[in-house]
Amino acid sequence: MKITRLRTQVVHLPIDPPIVTAILGSIRSADCVLTFLDTDEGLTGEGLVFSINNRRLSVIHEMIRQLEDLVVGLDPRLGGSLNARAWKELNFLGYEGVSIVGLAAVDMAMLDLRGKAAGLNVAHLLGACRAAVPTYASGGLWLGSSIDALQKEARSFVERGFRAMKTRVGPTDPEAMVARVAAVRDAVGPDIALMVDANQQMSVKQAIRIGRMMEKLNLTWFEEPVICHDHAGEARIRAALDTPIASGETVYTHRGVLTMLQAGSCDVMMPDLQRMGGPSEFLKAGHLCEAFHIPCSSHLFPEMSLGLLASLPGGYYLEHMPWFEKIYRERIELDADGHAVVPDRPGWGFSFDAEAIRRYAA
Repeated sequence: MKITRLRTQVVHLPIDPPIVTAILGSIRSADCVLTFLDTDEGLTGEGLVFSINNRRLSVIHEMIRQLEDLVVGLDPRLGGSLNARAWKELNFLGYEGVSIVGLAAVDMAMLDLRGKAAGLNVAHLLGACRAAVPTYASGGLWLGSSIDALQKEARSFVERGFRAMKTRVGPTDPEAMVARVAAVRDAVGPDIALMVDANQQMSVKQAIRIGRMMEKLNLTWFEEPVICHDHAGEARIRAALDTPIASGETVYTHRGVLTMLQAGSCDVMMPDLQRMGGPSEFLKAGHLCEAFHIPCSSHLFPEMSLGLLASLPGGYYLEHMPWFEKIYRERIELDADGHAVVPDRPGWGFSFDAEAIRRYAA
């Protein structure tokens, strides 16, 4: 089998209502470059990367196109050579930013193709450690919601089968922020895992103060309290609080994860499949976490991250963010424990819907 072509398709996925954030402003859409690797035997591997509100998506798109010569003519069974060659090719541009995002799309499609060629789900191709992965609802409980709306939405997540969910806090008015988190806890009870995300908005002192105020709420983690590059600050917050600190979604490749682990900056690592540079680097990051006895969660991309977390001994929570699900044929299923079930379907186990692609094509 040989790869004959790299194809791309841009899609515009509206987010309605828009999400108001402190760092990114109003998030109105997730705009994706769908990436396809076609072969001479009729199999196609699929991957996707994205930007928010269509910002610089054309740059990402062109970066992906520029990697076509690394894969055309390649036997998917030798897919590991993609990364070996790409690291040399990308040295001049660097190992962060758009070059790594472009590589991620191609690497995603490569692993999907290898799974399909073997007739195995990615988790089973890699050697699964579990048949289902704990997951948390992340597509709600935003800062713009009232307390009544927060409680109603939190209960709806439980009714849908989730046993974990995440809400958000900001740096101003700590008492009001803690009251919002407490309201969610009251709505779902003590047995539902509850995470809180500060989206990098706080100073170290602010994070320690509000973190101490939230300790009584039995949080599963306190996520990204300070700006992503302040690993020393994250370590200080971690040392000051009993609540676990989660971070890592904004660093690039397994080297960025290693820097965080060496700094002792988090209790839960949450690599982003896009910023890692694809599944090859994601898995390296996961094994580094295992060496440091740090559980490995995921950031976004649930349809692809599911199989990867299932294959990691230290795989932890899957972030269930629904931004991309409208272009997939299949949906993630939850078992009786609220865990995401690894499908038996080959490759990622989730495939793009051609009709949906036409509907959302940009």
